[in-house]
Amino acid sequence: MADDTKRNGSGPLLKARRMSLDTGRENVVVISRHSSALRPDVFRGFSRVELRVGTRILLATLLITDDDALVGPDEIGLSEPAFRRFAQPVDSLITVRPAASPASFDAVRAKIQGRTLKPTEIEAIIGDIAHYRYSDMEIAAFLIGSASFMTSGELIALVHAMARAGTQLKWPDTIVVDKHCIGGIPGNRTSMIVVPIVAAHGLTIPKTSSRAITSPAGTADTMEVLTRVDVGVEEMKEIVAACRGCLVWGGHVNLSPADDILISVERPLSLDTSEQMVASIMSKKLAAGSTHLLVDLPVGPTAKLANANQAMRLRKLFEFVGDHFGIAVEVITTDGRQPIGNGIGPVLEAEDIMAVLTNDASAPADLREKSLRLAAHLLEYDPQLRGGSGYARARELLDSGAALKKMQEIIDAQGPSACRNDVGKLTVDVAAANDGTISEINCLQLNRLARTAGAPIDKGAGIRLFCKIGDRVEKGQPLYRIHAYDQSELDLAAAGAKANSGYTVGTRQPATDEAAP
Repeated sequence: MADDTKRNGSGPLLKARRMSLDTGRENVVVISRHSSALRPDVFRGFSRVELRVGTRILLATLLITDDDALVGPDEIGLSEPAFRRFAQPVDSLITVRPAASPASFDAVRAKIQGRTLKPTEIEAIIGDIAHYRYSDMEIAAFLIGSASFMTSGELIALVHAMARAGTQLKWPDTIVVDKHCIGGIPGNRTSMIVVPIVAAHGLTIPKTSSRAITSPAGTADTMEVLTRVDVGVEEMKEIVAACRGCLVWGGHVNLSPADDILISVERPLSLDTSEQMVASIMSKKLAAGSTHLLVDLPVGPTAKLANANQAMRLRKLFEFVGDHFGIAVEVITTDGRQPIGNGIGPVLEAEDIMAVLTNDASAPADLREKSLRLAAHLLEYDPQLRGGSGYARARELLDSGAALKKMQEIIDAQGPSACRNDVGKLTVDVAAANDGTISEINCLQLNRLARTAGAPIDKGAGIRLFCKIGDRVEKGQPLYRIHAYDQSELDLAAAGAKANSGYTVGTRQPATDEAAP
């Protein structure tokens, strides 16, 4: 170690160095192989270190470099996430020592061995996860242990712990409505139409939404095409007070922060159990202060729920948790056999939404109709509205332009977005391989192709659909158009579409809408 490096009783002191290294969600630090902080007898068996300045502590994954120009022997390099969270200036002296697993991980081991966890144990686990004290491997262990079995008591404790780990919003209104779709259906961006309809009626709907993880767009990604979504808690409250509603990114207001961390590990492992899904959604709604919640469960062959039995089991879990926490939960099943709207990807979806709100003749009818149906359910929570009149009221607000006016108020209140909002100019059309009638559309494959084209990172990348189930097509007729900014991404998406377009064109007529949920 260099001569100017100091020591104290608990470990070596290294100078903080900020590294332009994006490690995603994980805290990562880099130390020189020549640093005496890496004595084998101290660090043998440890892959993580504890950083400490005064009472401030950060756990991080340790990497070693042989390049002293990158990190000197007397320095410790902090990746961008670690530097931001530790919040210490460059050249600060940081105590470094090996870090054992958090104490709460003993409960994770017990869960893996089949023991039911106590609420206090679950709260400790979630607290450590929310404070980035768990590695991805440790999070995966907790998720897999929980996926094998979870009691109703553990589910309630998990929802409670996740909601308490972050911001908890309170509203002056006795009725605060919200809606949520479990996802999986491309283009299903109904929230951006439902919120202005409901807010225009006068009900409070403070909508917090997520960014995409494995899909080509989340509601926050699409809304960001039109306005800023990374608003703080106090600003969010001001917007809701002025507009009766908002559409903001939940991650910026710190609602159920452990949830986003858990999801980032769940998805690559394809862990998406009913209990974990319900805990994820209900913890955010509990933290958001919702009193009435509408849950949309799309059902279809390539949706998250393949049949009515799966939907019924999930509905009962939502109702069970809602009853426990005093949230009025209504669950409906919808047609998840194909995408909703014509666009897949943030800019293309935003175009569909604005077409519906402006009552454009070319607006996708399925997106308009589904949004009206969902808004109708929420409007029925208004005690002053006569029963059964929710749909007519929703249509009145949309047709009159009141919903469009409210959407513009929300956009103005949230402020301008700095995001690029043009559609990708590089395109390729994917054509039908034969004559026939479209009988199936693979939602998962279209999601993959849109992401391969660059969505949601590239806002204008994605897919514009020309055909839906039941449409008659001829060989060579375009089914959809892929948009991209980057030629290499367009080429990859085109190759993927050539191998599997996601469309099945057959000679038999598909199931009618009446057969769908």
